[in-house]
Amino acid sequence: MQSVSIQNADMAWHIAATIQFPPNFDEAKTWPTIVSVHPFGSCKEQTAGNVYGKALAEQGFVVIAYDASFQGASGGAPRWIEDPTQRVEDVSRVIDYAVTLPYVDADRIGVIGVCGGGGYAINATLTEKRIKAAVSITGVNIGRLFREGFSEYNPLGALEAMAAQRTAEARGGELQVNELLPASPDAAAAAGLTERDVSEATDYYKTPRGQSEGGATRMLFSHAQKTLAWDAFAFAETLLTQPVMVVVGQKVGAFGAYRDGMEIYGRATASVDRQLVSLQDWSHYDLYDKPEPVALALEKLVPFFKTHLLDTAAA
Repeated sequence: MQSVSIQNADMAWHIAATIQFPPNFDEAKTWPTIVSVHPFGSCKEQTAGNVYGKALAEQGFVVIAYDASFQGASGGAPRWIEDPTQRVEDVSRVIDYAVTLPYVDADRIGVIGVCGGGGYAINATLTEKRIKAAVSITGVNIGRLFREGFSEYNPLGALEAMAAQRTAEARGGELQVNELLPASPDAAAAAGLTERDVSEATDYYKTPRGQSEGGATRMLFSHAQKTLAWDAFAFAETLLTQPVMVVVGQKVGAFGAYRDGMEIYGRATASVDRQLVSLQDWSHYDLYDKPEPVALALEKLVPFFKTHLLDTAAA
């Protein structure tokens, strides 16, 4: 694994990334390359990098996992901004960097994303035609989630509150940084937060199971306005032409990954190869790192990427 700092000519800050290489890596050859996009509130060291990135590298791909702008070890201020447009632009900027590497085959680039990263991966694929295949792992349309549960089904009220807070901050007031999860599973239980996705997210992000310094699970409230007017799947029927695989767990939670996965699979009618992997006995956060559901997902997505990205000359 190699740690890199990506600083393209049009960027005012750097993007922190890690590059994972296949076991038989030869820098003199060109390799199929996959960009791995982390979940909302996460970082490259968590599921996008240390689970799916690691597994794909072992299967013959160069994998670039990175921290979103304003998050993790990447630059950008103020911190903890979740801006879907920027998140999607990050994918293109990582690809801009990748195509300058002599061992990356610019014609064989894929993208994989987990949770919110799955929605961003799909959205990037709509317009970024350097992406030749896309996989969404329990992907969530963050715009839909913000308009619904995250705004308590009051998106206009949320926008008014964000506007007021942004004005206060512009006048020198303290930043409002929202913590997205309880501090621990015990704190979640004490607060009566037993809904599947909330409790399982807390178990992943707030325990040694998945906890990482870069995965702050925080959001700058005042800069989230544009999220409520964003749709990961807009124009999918027309623009999503590349091969796409959607992986979902059938144990449904409040964040809506199953619903969003079924929606984008149904709408991806222009894709040359759309595939749905629906896992009956598993939930959203099971697919982050639990060995059995991850293995089931990899059993499908590795051949999918090999079909669309890998050829015998590269291995």
